[in-house]
Amino acid sequence: MNNLCTDVGYLSINKYGEQLCGDHVDIVEEGDSSMVMVLADGLGSGVKASILSTLTAKIISTMMANHMSIEDCVTTVASTLPVCEKRGIAYSTFTIIHVIDNKEAEVIQYDNPHVILLRNGQNCEYDKMSMRIGDKIIYKSKIELSIGDVLIAMSDGAIYAGVGSKLNFGWQRDNIIDYIEKIYTDNFSAKIVATVLLDECARLYGQTPGDDTTIAAIKIRKREPMNLLIGPPSNALDVNKMMALFFAKDGKHIVCGGTTSYLAAQYLGKEMRTGLDYIDPEIPPTSCIEGVDLVTEGVITINRVLFYAQSYLADNTCYSEWSLKEDGASLIARYLFEEATDINFYVGKAINPAHQNPNLPIHFSIKMRLIDELSDCLKKMGKRINVSYF
Repeated sequence: MNNLCTDVGYLSINKYGEQLCGDHVDIVEEGDSSMVMVLADGLGSGVKASILSTLTAKIISTMMANHMSIEDCVTTVASTLPVCEKRGIAYSTFTIIHVIDNKEAEVIQYDNPHVILLRNGQNCEYDKMSMRIGDKIIYKSKIELSIGDVLIAMSDGAIYAGVGSKLNFGWQRDNIIDYIEKIYTDNFSAKIVATVLLDECARLYGQTPGDDTTIAAIKIRKREPMNLLIGPPSNALDVNKMMALFFAKDGKHIVCGGTTSYLAAQYLGKEMRTGLDYIDPEIPPTSCIEGVDLVTEGVITINRVLFYAQSYLADNTCYSEWSLKEDGASLIARYLFEEATDINFYVGKAINPAHQNPNLPIHFSIKMRLIDELSDCLKKMGKRINVSYF
């Protein structure tokens, strides 16, 4: 056990006109510090490719989950996969990245573009050992990992982006390396790396992809705790207890809600300075309290954060919005999605009289529902979540 974690993010786009993606990503966690990610690319596109890639990824990940060695997994899959008689290539290619104790990666590659390793934002070459299994050449690597390292896997749809239109020979691996080196910053999460690369692939394809395209990224990072407080406790006598537990936690502190912010300021013995500028006309302004990293309005702001979280887990199309804006919801999104690895929610269950107005589409349970749904989204992002109710 160490203070590191593995951040994983991936996105796919379908070949133009297809309802199903011929690529598939499967992830198996092995405790808190080890995991396996499999990216499989089925031959062709559509239903057949989708079935083949899904089966390939599932077979490998299931075997890994049952503690079989990578060599046994690769041997089984590579020996099982047929070869297309017309094209002379396998019906599914694959990339396996096995992260061990967040300190070492075993990379197994069969006919997909080779994994890119970014270290300090720059491409870092690594050794590859080739081995023959049947009539297939498999590449195997062992990489000692450092904090901040990023491993980028992709299907061949990425390197074919722009062929014959914007680029003569497609977006080759070297071109992808040049692009990510220029735009990468340390605060990029794995999902953001996948998003910016896939967006560029889609642009090169002219938004009509000629092949299924998938980008999957893994980033090694330190655990970063984050704490969010929303709502006063149901029992007014528990205010000091709630505040003491909240502010005693390591990491940044976010306070949401007008009454909650007032109580936090009172507990800290600090003045609360209320903002007046509406950066987003639909999101109330933020405030400032010394000792608190971010102070925002409650339900309206968290509802927008939930919307961004749902988008993040889907196609991440809202990234350009929340990653740049300075309203409360965007700031919370950046804290929770990009910075945090461990998030502690402190939720007060007091009934807000304003929420009892029958003319408002808000009722007592909405705060609980929002936190429950946001927690579920954050868990799917790979965050550790703890929710305490008062």
